[in-house]
Amino acid sequence: MHFRASALVCAALPHGETAVIARLLTAEHGLVAAFVAGGRGRELRPVLIPGNTVEADVRSKSETQLPFARIELLQSRAPWITEPLPAAAIGWVTALAASVLPERQPFPALFEALSGLLEAICVAPSARGWAMGLLRYEVLVLRELGYGARIRRPPEGDWPALLDTFDAIGRELGRYPLADRRRDVMAARTLLRERLARIGS
Repeated sequence: MHFRASALVCAALPHGETAVIARLLTAEHGLVAAFVAGGRGRELRPVLIPGNTVEADVRSKSETQLPFARIELLQSRAPWITEPLPAAAIGWVTALAASVLPERQPFPALFEALSGLLEAICVAPSARGWAMGLLRYEVLVLRELGYGARIRRPPEGDWPALLDTFDAIGRELGRYPLADRRRDVMAARTLLRERLARIGS
């Protein structure tokens, strides 16, 4: 296997003393786990922040082997990691993709949706500018995985109704794709929910 593609960093797990296993979402190859040498070093650590867009050169000798990846930064979202609400949103949406998407199965609509959502989180003046997009992304995840969630769209500008919808989608995610990993992954969503609630009506 060998490909070069734009990818969204969804997770970077330490491996050994200096390397990481990066989970990268691409449009054509889906979610790919790859070994990144030196991923915990000074140069690559800020590149492999979840939410960043990178150029990934991914290679393996066989389909069953964990591939190696060389990574170049295309777009950093590191500045928003220091802001509590954007950081919680970025942490949740990338963790969701890393946790529920099957490896090496393309989901081009999800790649585009996540790319757009990450951009919105970083450029919108407040969460009101991206919260509805986050709900649409979560519903798309459910539908792409075959769960077909039926969620009513909250009225425009009705923040309490939006939070109610957020809670309803959360129950669907916890019941279906995250049933086996609910405690670990849903903690990121719980943190986001707490921070969204502070905005008020």
